[in-house]
Amino acid sequence: MSWLIDTSVLVRTLDANSSQQSTAIDALARLRSQDETLCVFAQNLIEFWAVATRPKESNGLGLSVKEARSRLDQIKIFFVLKSDDETVFENWERIVDNYGVHGKTVHDARIVAAVQTNGIINILTFNTSDFARYSEIIQAVSPQDIK
Repeated sequence: MSWLIDTSVLVRTLDANSSQQSTAIDALARLRSQDETLCVFAQNLIEFWAVATRPKESNGLGLSVKEARSRLDQIKIFFVLKSDDETVFENWERIVDNYGVHGKTVHDARIVAAVQTNGIINILTFNTSDFARYSEIIQAVSPQDIK
């Protein structure tokens, strides 16, 4: 089975100051040991870059561009990068219409559209509440719930 690894998990695996770092790393290790396929989308990588290069005092990791590039390259090796196509946008339009999505939550709706387009059901995220409204089409699972 495939899992989308949300940006919240990607960031925490690299944040030594986060109390959730070991939880994120352990969850990924457990999923790998169960032969699960761990996936990301370009959107996750773009969001990761934004957080990685943002100053720590602005809730970022404070990495230099060079450091962020190195981490991004590691992510691309460790995870399967799924492609986006026009079908993702078509699914996104349907989702925002059906669920009345507006404001910043449109980004989460795009993640849901991308996983649907790629036949993925599970999203590993520290932000399960962001995906709660889509529970009939995807399953958002917190890293601490991976056994």
